[in-house]
Amino acid sequence: MGTKNLALVVGSYDDVNAASEDYDDLRSGQDSGGYEVVGAVVLVRDKDGKVQVHEHGDKSVGKGAAWGAGAGVVVGLFAPPLLAATAIGAGIGAVLGAIKKGRDEKKFGVDVDEYLAPGTSAVVAVVDDKWADKVEKALARSEKRISKAIDADDYDKLRKALEQSADDVVEQINS
Repeated sequence: MGTKNLALVVGSYDDVNAASEDYDDLRSGQDSGGYEVVGAVVLVRDKDGKVQVHEHGDKSVGKGAAWGAGAGVVVGLFAPPLLAATAIGAGIGAVLGAIKKGRDEKKFGVDVDEYLAPGTSAVVAVVDDKWADKVEKALARSEKRISKAIDADDYDKLRKALEQSADDVVEQINS
């Protein structure tokens, strides 16, 4: 799959079980050939504001390359500060800073407090933009949804930075 025209699709949930069910439906739709998902995660933010990745595409946070190529990129594109809180390494920090600056300049971004407020969950997916509508529909249990274009260059730079620092990211996430 190319990364020329990507979209970030987010569904927000008050119930983590509904988010998990929609995540499963999202993956089932991909498996049945309805669309392709580049990467997807279920994020859960507790009442204190701490965010955890509960599920992602390969179900394995312990494999650095898989984390870098999938869940880490999705989290970083959704909310660079969430990834920065767990990721270490100058390469990741610089890339996240550039993405955040670009988002601010373009007035792009998903309001984390709106789509992942304390005590809520979100399904966040990166897809080819031609599948964005189908993926949004797969998040049927969400209270609200949004789809935003992603700069393919941001995606590629973040993916490469995460792959180069994958061991550090996995160590921090698992600690």
